[in-house]
Amino acid sequence: MVFDFLPDLPKSDLDDRDYESLVKECILRIPRYCPDWTNYNPSDPGVTLIELFSWLTDQMLSRFNQVPRRNYITFLELLGIRLQPPLPAQTELTFYLVGNLPEAYTIASETEVATERTATEEAIVFTTDRPLTIGQPKIQHFLTGDTAPTKPEVLRDRFTNFWNMQPNGQWSGPELSLFADTPQPGNCFYLVFDPEEPLEGNVLALTFKGQQATPTGINPNIPPRRWEAWNGREWQPVLLQETDDETQGFSFSDLAQRGGNPVQGADIVIHLPVNFPVAHFTAYRGRWLRCVCTEVSPHQPSYSRSPRTIGVGAQAIGGTVPATQCEIVFDEVLGESNGDPGQTFQLQRVPVLERVEDEYLIVTPPGGIPETWEEVTDFAQSSPTDRHYIIDSLTGVLQLGPLIREAGQLRQATELRAQVQTTNGRQTFLPAPSFGQQYGAIPPRGATLRMSRYRTGGGFEGNVQSGTLEVLKTAIPYVVSVTNHLAARNGADGETLEQAAIRVPQLLRTRDRAVTPEDFEELAIRGGNGAVARAHCLPVTPATAGTVRLLIVPQANRDGIDGGGIHPDRLTLNSELEVQILSYLEERRLLGVQVQCQQPHYLGVAVQAELALKPEYNNPAAQQEILSELRTALYEFLNPITGGIDGTGWPFGQPVYTSDAIALLQQFDYIRYISTIQLFPLRREGQSWIRLPPAPVINPGPLGLICSWADPAISSQHRINLIQ
Repeated sequence: MVFDFLPDLPKSDLDDRDYESLVKECILRIPRYCPDWTNYNPSDPGVTLIELFSWLTDQMLSRFNQVPRRNYITFLELLGIRLQPPLPAQTELTFYLVGNLPEAYTIASETEVATERTATEEAIVFTTDRPLTIGQPKIQHFLTGDTAPTKPEVLRDRFTNFWNMQPNGQWSGPELSLFADTPQPGNCFYLVFDPEEPLEGNVLALTFKGQQATPTGINPNIPPRRWEAWNGREWQPVLLQETDDETQGFSFSDLAQRGGNPVQGADIVIHLPVNFPVAHFTAYRGRWLRCVCTEVSPHQPSYSRSPRTIGVGAQAIGGTVPATQCEIVFDEVLGESNGDPGQTFQLQRVPVLERVEDEYLIVTPPGGIPETWEEVTDFAQSSPTDRHYIIDSLTGVLQLGPLIREAGQLRQATELRAQVQTTNGRQTFLPAPSFGQQYGAIPPRGATLRMSRYRTGGGFEGNVQSGTLEVLKTAIPYVVSVTNHLAARNGADGETLEQAAIRVPQLLRTRDRAVTPEDFEELAIRGGNGAVARAHCLPVTPATAGTVRLLIVPQANRDGIDGGGIHPDRLTLNSELEVQILSYLEERRLLGVQVQCQQPHYLGVAVQAELALKPEYNNPAAQQEILSELRTALYEFLNPITGGIDGTGWPFGQPVYTSDAIALLQQFDYIRYISTIQLFPLRREGQSWIRLPPAPVINPGPLGLICSWADPAISSQHRINLIQ
């Protein structure tokens, strides 16, 4: 059966008349039924009555028009499909301590952190997913290497018989070169920490000490080095921002010029990955951190000599832990059982997030021992003794097992009810037996039902910006502050009926199997559980036969898109999401087909235009509002998520022409004419972005995707100048 008509379903109103049309229709009928009534003035009492009854009819029709919606939802439930509930946003919370503690410190899980509550907006609460242990870092080895491979093989130990460890855990000794005497790209040094000390997600302050007047020849504001930590799969960058490096690339001479004392040392704040496992490279075992000398741009000076240090130490000043947008409700009493099948109970907070291990229903019979019941997706395989229940995550309705009459039982029940038995000369009606199949157990009458706990939350509003989660709902000893350095992501609103009308035909068409490119795209989005905004399956070539390559665009917070677009760094495909998508597709792909996921090669575009407005808009305040509106339109148009003509994201691999920007701006009536328009490409080089000379067309290539954002440092913002 073909369901292509479903996405194009019109609004399912059985009666589409509204209040205005009802009033107009009634007035038009007046001459027919009341020819003597000639005054249709709104002040006429008769017209007032018409308006009153039209309003009442409109309210009735609004309820009447819900019937198709309910029928469609019931139809989906018969297929085993429910409207998807909202998805919670996820982020990472960083807690900072008041100082270095004498021993490891643990921040408990389920710690709540919220945004600032305002007069118009409620606070958005995030809860930590697991405990955070802030350890006591101990550097065991200081190793150097000439290159920076993925897995180090040739290392030199610089501590043994050379430096000494002080009682406070810091190492010191004679001057030690961090790189080769003439540093080359790839030179690096490693800090190996004690494997027994828990450091996952810890924020470290690395203290380096140096001698004064030891210039290295670099630009201290742009030092050619990068800090990385081994997360078990790859070397992950751990320096959040350049200002966290007080040594400025180990340029201790510049530190002295700024009034510091290199001998006392300067700190480098490092944010270790949440996954920071123990690794074994060559003969050394521990948790690995390294600093690599990097390539420099043509106009950037490199190290003329190796930076040197006379001491190094580490202390934990905080830690980072994953968090989810949710609030936890503990031990909620739902009510008492009446002993009937199919009972329903309403949870107080909705929507309900996906249940975890310790979230379940507790049934306490009268005078009995509490029983733990199990949640199932349906009652199809439930026997009358199975303690099962289901929860509708969207509505928060908890349902117990129903009694279902099977075929042929209705006639049998009717015959038995009419049966009369004569006993001792008296007629006695037999009690009607309970006919039907019971699916799932029924709590006895008077039993108390309560949820041990459940989580509520979710929605797009949870995708808050970075630096907005700073309110601790409960005080925690030794914690001085908390923040989110990354914007929250993956939050999504609950599914609407219109969205279900599009999803269900795709679901029925694919049958949860990936065969065509469209199947892989749809299932990749579904496998992301709301974290994937778009997916694109690349064409198969002879070189890639047997491999399906998917370009994945993660969801991102769009609240600030009107002020400066979406930075490509917020659209990075992280390893957790990649593993989640691949695991979902692994069970649904054809045998022998390999699946690869990667993010697009983002290419930025900055527009510079000169245009004239119509004379009636020659007002400074109006002009500023117009310029803001035009820049917002450009950011939304040249965007991976909201861009393109249809607003569903800029097409994969499609170039940007000057005519595209002209066509967009010509849609605004207040523009008199457009003088010039220039397009400037923005390309990533290393870990930074650069702006290139203007070009009439910007082609991202088959693996590329256009984006735009505002960054004054590289002049990536859209500039619009008004001329007369």
